[in-house]
Amino acid sequence: MESSTVTPPQARAADASTITEALRRTAAAHPEIVAVRTVDDSVSLTWSELLARVDALAGGLWQLGVRRGDTVAIMLGNRPEFHLVDLAAAMVGATPFSIYLTYPPEEIRYQCADARARVAVVEPAYLPAMREAARKLPHLEHVIVVGGEAPAGTISLAELEASASGFDVAGASAQVAPDDILTLIYTSGTTGPPKGVQLSHRNVMVAAGATQQVISFGVGVRVISWLPAAHIAERMAHHYIPIVFAGTITCCPNPREIVSYLPRVRPGWFFAVPRIWEKLKAGLEAMQGARPDEQRHRIEAALAASVERVRLTQRGEPVPAELEAAVARADDELFSELREMLGLDQALAVNVGAAPTPVEVLEFFHALGIELAELWGMSETAGFGACNRPGAVKLGTVGPPSPGCEAKLAEDGELLVRGQFVMAGYRNAAEKTAEAIDADGWLHTGDIAQVDDDGYIKLIDRKKEIIINAAGKNMSPANIEAALKSGSPLIGQACCIGDGRAYNTALIVLDADFAPAWAAQHGLEGRSLEALAGEPEVVAAVQAGVDAANPHLARVEQIKRFTIVPGDWAPGGGELTPTMKLKRGPIAAKYEAEIEAMYA
Repeated sequence: MESSTVTPPQARAADASTITEALRRTAAAHPEIVAVRTVDDSVSLTWSELLARVDALAGGLWQLGVRRGDTVAIMLGNRPEFHLVDLAAAMVGATPFSIYLTYPPEEIRYQCADARARVAVVEPAYLPAMREAARKLPHLEHVIVVGGEAPAGTISLAELEASASGFDVAGASAQVAPDDILTLIYTSGTTGPPKGVQLSHRNVMVAAGATQQVISFGVGVRVISWLPAAHIAERMAHHYIPIVFAGTITCCPNPREIVSYLPRVRPGWFFAVPRIWEKLKAGLEAMQGARPDEQRHRIEAALAASVERVRLTQRGEPVPAELEAAVARADDELFSELREMLGLDQALAVNVGAAPTPVEVLEFFHALGIELAELWGMSETAGFGACNRPGAVKLGTVGPPSPGCEAKLAEDGELLVRGQFVMAGYRNAAEKTAEAIDADGWLHTGDIAQVDDDGYIKLIDRKKEIIINAAGKNMSPANIEAALKSGSPLIGQACCIGDGRAYNTALIVLDADFAPAWAAQHGLEGRSLEALAGEPEVVAAVQAGVDAANPHLARVEQIKRFTIVPGDWAPGGGELTPTMKLKRGPIAAKYEAEIEAMYA
């Protein structure tokens, strides 16, 4: 019998059982597609080039003694080297994990100790904090420096890459098993020390495959890496998923520049937290407001018509032919240009998550022809869980459960989910794992939710953060805060107070980007955020924003009084986690006097 000359079909990366195997399959199938780049293309690596460098770095890590099951700490910004280092560690069977760049030495020490990191990879800017932390980390054997000079006692990335000799990386990566831990995601720690969420290769591959069923990624889909790598959204959307589906990752090292990156990259998929979309909306409205009256009135009329069409569609009501035609004309003449200007004209999907998004913001972008869709996921679910499908978005919901996700509500309304995407457990915390995942495999998410007749999930708030006022009324502070922020672009952060109280109040922080520009327009140019907090004109403008937000809330939810807090709340500071979640306990303690004054 003659041997067959038929070439076997190329193995699909999506069918691999591990990220390491998925990378090797992607590099074999799409060697010339750009994998990782900088926006100016001063660095541009194809998938075959990226794999070659990953293999070299993996050999270097092996020479340092890194083995399967070891952990590697990473403190790198959004730069190509992050993708190389992270994958190199995974190739030898180790578990790479990222640390927020804003963390002080004591927090770095806690996470490295909990993970038992043997190697740390850092940029020069974070080297002092890592070295301070390393003084009490006997298991941390090597520090590798990326960029700049490697001081005594450290190793440069170039030295590491050049140190490999004869190591069989492909053989080592083939030994990686689906249930090996791929990465650790340390939770934000709003209610105590952060827990290390252990995500396996299986968890991530299942989540990536299911995401593809919701959003059909084509080969070479463009994404922008701009969120912290310690956040599950960044790792899934801008690292693992592009590996599985041969995407192209553009690195944006400064998250404040993300809006300028959009038109330069024109991503096929873009994810951002609600505040980004709120600021985009405010910026577009300010830009349109500065136009001559005739143009402004025309745009306002077109937007109003398109919003009305969105609302009719959402209610399942017919859209009058005249309205449909008017919106179509507006899209051709106005909205298509705005989408192109924003850089979202080629997006297959645009998503928002991590906190409630005001419906008005969602309606605004839908009116422009940008189908902004809420989704839901957690570190514990590999960022996966529920998502609105393109063409079937229900505003105000996070969509139905994603493929492979079972979901149900507990008696108290808590959302429970089950599936192969659920974490392997918390690092060194068997008791907390048992509290989170019950004997039947259901993850207790801590989110209170509702499910409609079509299976779409509406999140109410975190179970532990629900406010119960003095009259026994349950309220969601997150939804109240979202309404406040949508009331005025001056409001950057809001913290609703009202648990056990007769009425609700709020601590408000001015938006650090918008407030200076607003001040300049109102004769207050050059004043700091601290000074602006006490200016009568600013207080009046914030009051107007609160007045605009209150009608969108039930009477019992409305804000009766507020205090503008001087200064800013920075991610990773005393008031916000690195993922910009409010630290409600510390806030209540720090601002006790201001809070009590509002109830005097």
